[in-house]
Amino acid sequence: MVRLPRIIAFYLPQFHPIPENDEWWGKGFTEWTNTGKAKRLFPGHYQPHVPADLGYYDLRVPETRIAQAEMARENGIEGFCYYHYWFGGKRLLERPFNEVLGSGSPDYPFCLCWANETWSGKWHGNPEKILIEQTYPGVEDDKKHFEFLIKAFADGRNIRVDGKPLFIVYRPEKMPFPKRTTDCWREMASRRGIHGLYLVGIGSKLWQPADHGFDAKIVMQAFHPAALGEWKGTRKTRRYLRKLIGFPPDIYNYREIVKHLIVAEAQKEHVHPAVFPNWDNSPRCGKDGVIFIKSNPELFRKHLREVLQQVANKPGESKFVFIKSWNEWAEGNHLEPDLKFGRGFLEVVKEEVMNSRDPMIPPKAG
Repeated sequence: MVRLPRIIAFYLPQFHPIPENDEWWGKGFTEWTNTGKAKRLFPGHYQPHVPADLGYYDLRVPETRIAQAEMARENGIEGFCYYHYWFGGKRLLERPFNEVLGSGSPDYPFCLCWANETWSGKWHGNPEKILIEQTYPGVEDDKKHFEFLIKAFADGRNIRVDGKPLFIVYRPEKMPFPKRTTDCWREMASRRGIHGLYLVGIGSKLWQPADHGFDAKIVMQAFHPAALGEWKGTRKTRRYLRKLIGFPPDIYNYREIVKHLIVAEAQKEHVHPAVFPNWDNSPRCGKDGVIFIKSNPELFRKHLREVLQQVANKPGESKFVFIKSWNEWAEGNHLEPDLKFGRGFLEVVKEEVMNSRDPMIPPKAG
């Protein structure tokens, strides 16, 4: 059997209105609101991103979720990692995943990522406004949280590693007592007949998962500003932009910055790499945004190919590559087709995954 890399794409559920967003941002607010009103900030800036095949969809529609899964499966993506929001017992943006879980459709692998961050107005031009705070009330909340999580862990579609359900924490370093939480969850899983969990944190180079009760980590170099600061645009470019538009956003050439997004640590069995088709969150946060310019499918191919080589010799169950993301449109960060590149990024994933089959096993003839 050919052992292919396990490509998992992060999946944002904020494409349907909820009462909280209606109150905070206006009636009908979704991720499309910022995506649609995005403007070019300078010559050559690719904005707005306009969806192609799936259009401006609503994730309350089952047919949309099915079409997404079919498109992802056809292009070599093993499953979606749905962002999951838990604020001391309160969930937000839960409807799409609730319906996936309750209906059994689409029949497509998934895992969850607890996006444990305080929601503020930062991404919408009002950084001082706290919308809902991420808290960690204690053991009773950990238990209550697990009672929801087990519904996902027990589902046959939940992505597994050696039979253990995969669960990801976005900011494990924010947890005040991470090992207390992971120990609680493992004990509860055992009592409910689940033989182990595969817990993964998204962490910096210095964060070691085993020290905090986790099995592995995902490295996302792009999210560490100290590292990014070394590769900001030239002074000349920034002076030009300041004169042109009054402020210099952080701008990086995709071709150059992806060289720094590859970290040697990702070759270890329990360190999983991540790749980025692009990044531009100026639709959310304007002048405070981070923008990658000149991204295209062929440059993404080089980025993905190098990461696939990092995982080539890992055991099949831990041969993960995470893509950020499937559909974060207001970050300019999506595999879903747009009017500029069509299915270009998706086709790259499909081709590179098939070309990376285990070298010890010859490809099937014909």
